[in-house]
Amino acid sequence: MTEKEYNMIKRINKYAEKVLGDIDPQKVQVSRQLDALRPIFTEIAAEENITLEEMFIKYMDLQSEASLQEEMHLRETFADQANDPENPMLFR
Repeated sequence: MTEKEYNMIKRINKYAEKVLGDIDPQKVQVSRQLDALRPIFTEIAAEENITLEEMFIKYMDLQSEASLQEEMHLRETFADQANDPENPMLFR
């Protein structure tokens, strides 16, 4: 992930915290969550000169990449503990 992409996802997530901070993502439909993010998607899409649809796809790709990086970091952080047969750790 480039620095520009990192800053983009950070900006979107900051906005999401502001507008979606009090919701339970398990109980609110994804379409409603995405509708709440539409203003930031539209703003960034205009800045990047891409369509709203392209922005959504970019967001989904970046979010997947960020989640994967976070999981890898957690696995590295707890690698020594995860190999302890007396205290098994499960990653999902």
